[in-house]
Amino acid sequence: MSSSYLWVKAFHIVFVASWFAGLFYMPRLFVNLAMVSADSHAERERLLLMARKLYRFASLLMVPALALGFVLWLYYGVGRGPGSGWLHAKLLLVAAVIGYHHVCSRLLRDFEQMKNRRSQRWFRVFNEVSVLLFAAIVVLVVVKPF
Repeated sequence: MSSSYLWVKAFHIVFVASWFAGLFYMPRLFVNLAMVSADSHAERERLLLMARKLYRFASLLMVPALALGFVLWLYYGVGRGPGSGWLHAKLLLVAAVIGYHHVCSRLLRDFEQMKNRRSQRWFRVFNEVSVLLFAAIVVLVVVKPF
């Protein structure tokens, strides 16, 4: 195992964890936005500003996380050969995480345009999806069940 592989792997983990931190917190901001009363303009604007900044930051973290993952896969051969079914499952879940990330963008736009029709309870459930995706990906990478 070369030291460059270990550096790429370490930074991949750092960027993935950081990206997910944004995905864990953004729906929590949506919960708070859904709870804001119509006459609380300042609170709504403050939460929207936080959500916009967090979405941009998470988007910036997503790029190197994905790029470094592709380097591990294509350059270092991670997940190639027999017993690599775990990687296919992981890539499917990564596609779901990217979709989740983009759904967050659409939900943020709905709040910005005052078009949100979902309850704070719905956002609480939506918030847990990222945790489940993260846990499943970690299990696949560590356990490599197939």
